[in-house]
Amino acid sequence: MGRGNIHLYTGGGEGKSLTAFGLALRAVGHGYKVIIIQFLKGRKDVGEYKIKDRLSPEYEIYQFGREEFIDLSKPTPVDYELARMGLEFAWDALKKNPRVLVLDEVNLAVAVGLLEVEDVLSLLDAIPDETIAVLTGRNAPKKLIERADLVTEMVEVKHPFYTGVSARKGIEY
Repeated sequence: MGRGNIHLYTGGGEGKSLTAFGLALRAVGHGYKVIIIQFLKGRKDVGEYKIKDRLSPEYEIYQFGREEFIDLSKPTPVDYELARMGLEFAWDALKKNPRVLVLDEVNLAVAVGLLEVEDVLSLLDAIPDETIAVLTGRNAPKKLIERADLVTEMVEVKHPFYTGVSARKGIEY
């Protein structure tokens, strides 16, 4: 193909990040280097972040978001700056030649205007042949979908939240 392979997980249903982390875990199990960059996320009490020391050095995770949820209709200047820093960090991460580079919630960061789609496409064009880039987040822009080699849309059919079940430690976070 002459370029890295791009996987994109989008849609309103749960499981986009979970799928990316499953792929990352599989790669780590084979001894491959995995770098995860989380946009819009800054909570350190989530399982995918808490496991980092146990899976090191193959597994690295970095967060570029605030701990609290952001108002997607009114992002703050801090939200824009963190997203920009995350994308710059992704460029540096490529120098480590990861087998898997996860850009968690990058689709949503582009959809709400924190990042420009063309800037993300430029990064994807620089992905080495041996690297799989994984993009997650709802509302994936059409240009990212067109660029991806594998696209899966998660559709919510049923969710325990609607029956009063709160987010569960180790399951939803």
